[in-house]
Amino acid sequence: MLIWGAFIVLICIFLALDLGIFNKEDHVIRSKEAGIWTAIWFTVAMSFSGIIYWLFSSGIIDNPTALTPGTAVLKYITGYLIELSLSIDNVFVIAVIFSAFGIPPVYQHRVLFWGILGAIVFRAFMILFGVALINRFEWTIYVFGIFLLYTSYKMLRTGNSDFNPKESFVFKQIKKIYPITTVINGHNFFIKKMGLTVATPLFVALIVIEITDIMFALDSIPAILAITANPFIVFSSNILAILGLRSMYFLISRMLAKFRFIHYSLVVILAFVGFKMLLAHKFYPPEWVSLMVIVAALLGGVVTSLLIPQKEEVIEDS
Repeated sequence: MLIWGAFIVLICIFLALDLGIFNKEDHVIRSKEAGIWTAIWFTVAMSFSGIIYWLFSSGIIDNPTALTPGTAVLKYITGYLIELSLSIDNVFVIAVIFSAFGIPPVYQHRVLFWGILGAIVFRAFMILFGVALINRFEWTIYVFGIFLLYTSYKMLRTGNSDFNPKESFVFKQIKKIYPITTVINGHNFFIKKMGLTVATPLFVALIVIEITDIMFALDSIPAILAITANPFIVFSSNILAILGLRSMYFLISRMLAKFRFIHYSLVVILAFVGFKMLLAHKFYPPEWVSLMVIVAALLGGVVTSLLIPQKEEVIEDS
């Protein structure tokens, strides 16, 4: 529990520094700043693999599956890259949500900060629940595997282009429960209007982002559980990837149209971990194979997007 407590305190310090010092004043996050922070968060996450090695080599962390320090590091890095890659679809949805509710770029970081804070809490419960299920009922790994294969098939068929936040079930329920205004008053989530406390578009966007993140977690958490059922590795890799999601959003949200084949990379990753779960008791590839498949899928999506530019639509004169 001491290790878990220390990790949670570390995350709280990161969040306090983020909102209290580095982003105390609302401002538009430019690509250069986003790139620097993306590199910082990635460096922090990769450096944490050294902590993972130390924890497992010293034996001061619970290790029910008897992982060696080297294997634990590989599982951590693989889990981190899975979560980071699956977050790309999340970035697309966040961009659509901000556009639908007219959230100015200057306030988007604040909305994402509170959204990710809530995501950390929800994912902690989901991870502990998922790990407990797999450790107690081994057959649940097949359920997760089938679910991931179905998700990859659905992602291949539909994509995210038809997502409309204002037509979503969540938005309709918010309108029924709480009064909403279209007025944006600074970075406030609530304002007083005609004697009533009403929710601004920032709060509505926050709730929609929170719920959609939970839906994405239904894919990403089983995917990481396909790599390892060690709760600390699953939790730390997942949370550190989430912390880097904000800067990654501001870095790649403007470039998503250029990397349109990344979507198929995510289909490959989900299908791979789904099959890996279904074959877990008969065939288990080395950890480096999983890592290579994930890296190759992502690089394949990026390279294909660059080599095959999108065709421009020709508008004919009538």
